[in-house]
Amino acid sequence: MSFISSLRALLPVLAAAMILPTAAAAATVKRKPNIIVIYADDLGYGDLSSYGATTIRTPNIDRLAESGTRFVNAHAPSATCTPSRYAMLTGDYAWRASGTQILPGDAPALIRPGQFTLPLMLKNAGYATGVVGKWHLGLGDGKVDWNREIAPGPLEIGFDYGFFMPATLDRVPTVLIENRRVVNLDPADPIRVDYRSKVGSEPTGAEHPELLKFGADPEHSNTIVNGISRIGYMTGGKAARWSDEGLTDQLLSKAIDFVTARKDQPFFLYFAVNEPHVPRAPHPRFVGSSGMGPRGDAIVQFDWTVGAFMQKLGQLGIADDTLIILSSDNGPILFDGYDDQAVERAGNHKPSGPYRSGKYSIYEGGTRVPMIVSWPGHVRERHVSTALIDHVDFVASLAALVGQKLPRDAAVDSFDMLAPLMGQSERGREFVVEDTKLMVTTGTTVASSGARILALRSGDWKLIRGSVEPHEFHGNEIGTLPHHQLYNLARDPGERENLAQKMPDLTARLAAMLDKLERDGRSAP
Repeated sequence: MSFISSLRALLPVLAAAMILPTAAAAATVKRKPNIIVIYADDLGYGDLSSYGATTIRTPNIDRLAESGTRFVNAHAPSATCTPSRYAMLTGDYAWRASGTQILPGDAPALIRPGQFTLPLMLKNAGYATGVVGKWHLGLGDGKVDWNREIAPGPLEIGFDYGFFMPATLDRVPTVLIENRRVVNLDPADPIRVDYRSKVGSEPTGAEHPELLKFGADPEHSNTIVNGISRIGYMTGGKAARWSDEGLTDQLLSKAIDFVTARKDQPFFLYFAVNEPHVPRAPHPRFVGSSGMGPRGDAIVQFDWTVGAFMQKLGQLGIADDTLIILSSDNGPILFDGYDDQAVERAGNHKPSGPYRSGKYSIYEGGTRVPMIVSWPGHVRERHVSTALIDHVDFVASLAALVGQKLPRDAAVDSFDMLAPLMGQSERGREFVVEDTKLMVTTGTTVASSGARILALRSGDWKLIRGSVEPHEFHGNEIGTLPHHQLYNLARDPGERENLAQKMPDLTARLAAMLDKLERDGRSAP
């Protein structure tokens, strides 16, 4: 029997075997824990000192790793942000749905009311649920009126509370939303947003580069807010606009308020921090702290945020009752539209560690990310896990933890990985599908081309499906070729030796398996 045939035959057995240690793990839990997912933005595998970084130090995150399990084979579902967040919150690979790409700031809600989600599942289990930080999953049903109640959004898909940015730091509108309304909005100064043509008379980066804190490429040269030009055009809402330098403290304060108010009942917090996404404008107290420029300083700021948050959990007396998962939505990027010296000042620092490329890439640097899980007395301490895990597994794994059953037609790609998440087993996934999309720039806009690039991880093997000629975006190789690529990651973690021609049978079998997983509409048992 062939390797792939054997694997297919074993999948039902393996799936059943995975349930046993997970059920045992869940049975030992006497109280439902608080659950916090700390989701960094563009943080790479090599950006933390607990993952081998020597140029930059992250002592607070290192302490979190020492208190729990650190994963060396964990993956974001996609090499870009919106698809990863979609998959993490729904349990479905984003490439199964249409429109799951990096969204503009005025895009309609991608996760629709009625769709099964992680917060909805936990809400059904008795949890208070909240999101603080980056959203970037769309809002409303079309063209959003930012001056009225904004829905659907987080509150329509299972969150009780939300305090969030509509999209990203580099996209308008540069305002914060609490539940369904823009914070501090002056009705006499209404907001207008457009991603196609200029609105209002405010200066843009293209017109007035002398007003900028640092330069930007054409895509990031639209309306200037706080001395930084953004993607898209905006006018109005001046009292509601965030301060880039103060935003991290503001979000941390809201996250602390959420857990403080709910410390006596189980809660779930999706804490989606900004760092180290562009534009990188850390608080003055962190400027120069890394010696690597704004990107390094932003990582130091993120580490401080984690430390301050953990300290507050301790003060509230709930640290031992809280399961924390810290990870990143995709791999790293140095230059991503702004001239902030990230490339020039990187020195010997390798943001992706030993892996190739980073954000936007189908190579390992695009999706293999740091991931740390901690829960004192429950998650194995000071452990390094080699289990293959994907963020799409959070739905099924946490459902097992809190005793919730998943509907048959929901979380179709989410595997119950509670045992490895708890550090109790090294048996992770047998396979995972990775994805990205080609990015295309056209003058002052940037968008996906719609061409989806897929890869299959199966054990130590990785197949990248043949697609188009080589591309790169913002200095990162996308990893495309017109023909299949096959790599043995155990011997070649940098994906330099393409074995597809040397091993045509295995290449064909893995390609057929990927085709079937795509065709079947689900991969979970």
